[in-house]
Amino acid sequence: MIKSRENIGIFFGALAFFIFASSDVIQKYATINHTIFQIIFFRYLFLLIVSFIESRRKQNKFFYKTKNIKIQLGRSIVSVIETVFFVSSFKYLSLATAHSVASLAPVFVVILSMFILREKIERALWAVIIFGFIGVLIILRPGFDIFDIKSLLPLGAGFFFALYQVITKKASEYDSDETSLFFTSIFGLVIITALALYYWHPLTYFSFFILPLIGVMMTLAHYSLIIGLARAPASKIQPFHFTLIFWAIIFGYIFYSDIPDIPTIVGALVIAFSGVFVIRNQTKSN
Repeated sequence: MIKSRENIGIFFGALAFFIFASSDVIQKYATINHTIFQIIFFRYLFLLIVSFIESRRKQNKFFYKTKNIKIQLGRSIVSVIETVFFVSSFKYLSLATAHSVASLAPVFVVILSMFILREKIERALWAVIIFGFIGVLIILRPGFDIFDIKSLLPLGAGFFFALYQVITKKASEYDSDETSLFFTSIFGLVIITALALYYWHPLTYFSFFILPLIGVMMTLAHYSLIIGLARAPASKIQPFHFTLIFWAIIFGYIFYSDIPDIPTIVGALVIAFSGVFVIRNQTKSN
């Protein structure tokens, strides 16, 4: 029974990352005729719906009450910055490049944990961290003609996503998961609504289909991940995060005729290896 429950969790975890990758295909297309703030608005709107569903599922009637409003506000601001960076990267970069560089997030988590959570880092882990950054350098190739400053967008997204995770870990000392989810979505929605109105772009009939579709898919992805983590250890689900690179390459080729070059593939493999090693190391130390 335990094994069966765990397998179901792993299935939903893998499904979540597949839906994330699928939604990114649509988000990349949506950036052509919409501002990134309009796209993100629908992401947070439907994420707010998930927070209500999850709170009801856990029978938490006071999910809207927090014991540390400053941390929750900080999480939301960091979440918005990360989302803006990541969605913006779709506008200028291939899906494979964006996901490969952003996958450095687990490495950033370890570094930030050392400074914010006062966690110790072993020498072997430092070697893997450096190895991961080498993977990014292979992909971005700074100093070469192929380098574009916009390539730093997913790197920034990976950093802020890592910071978001570290702050979330700190917030878990005060609030439940559904409370954190609620405040992330409600604060994020307020911030993004203001930006979306300021940088408004006229909507078409197609907009009322594609933008809610992005919101629905992101909601399904987040909820699938919640179901997965509730049934299986995070250590067995997180490695599937790197399947995003695999799906990004396939979807990028099918929908946008993007074929990653050899350095991008090599760099992605280096980053994925370092990320999986970091996740395994964190699991053993917990």
